[in-house]
Amino acid sequence: MRKLLVMAFISLDGVVQAPGGPDEDRDGGFAHGGWAVPHLGPEVVAGISELTLRADALLLGRRTYEIFAASWPLAEDDPIGAKLNAMPKHVASRTLTEVSWRNSSLLAGEVVEAVAALKRDGHGEVQVHGSGELVQSLLAHDLVDELHLVVVPVLIGTGKRLFGAGTGPATFTLAGTTTAGGVLVNRYVRAGGLHYGEMGPETGNR
Repeated sequence: MRKLLVMAFISLDGVVQAPGGPDEDRDGGFAHGGWAVPHLGPEVVAGISELTLRADALLLGRRTYEIFAASWPLAEDDPIGAKLNAMPKHVASRTLTEVSWRNSSLLAGEVVEAVAALKRDGHGEVQVHGSGELVQSLLAHDLVDELHLVVVPVLIGTGKRLFGAGTGPATFTLAGTTTAGGVLVNRYVRAGGLHYGEMGPETGNR
């Protein structure tokens, strides 16, 4: 069984759209592209690089695939570039009919069923980078095993959120955290369903 890990840059108010550059994703008129970059110091970048290097495959939504495919083939001499170019890349898209980035393939059929089969029929770690809309579908169908969230201390107000209306109830355990320059990097591991309790003076739990 493969593990599915989601890695995302997220603002304090939950926005994940276009963290890396002004023109990365202006969908919906988004005007704050590049909001994460000023906060990503060497320690944070090193941690993200280490995480990426351990991946056995990538799972990407269409928009993130197109961003990566336009950039990473130009960085073959970079260790991260070499890793991303060489590893298998599975692309979830309703509109693409072909993918040209080396070692990429389109998922066939319904995305949720295809990802479930991808997890079931193999070993290692599949990582999802960015791909906010895809991540919401994966969360809604309980297919995410681990969240690796780079929390940047900014409020954006508009943009795509990582946790949308379709997100189902679930519990994650904080399995590790680091901080550098005000950025929190939190690792959460899936820990079953949502648990309930009660508190207040009438219950004895204050």
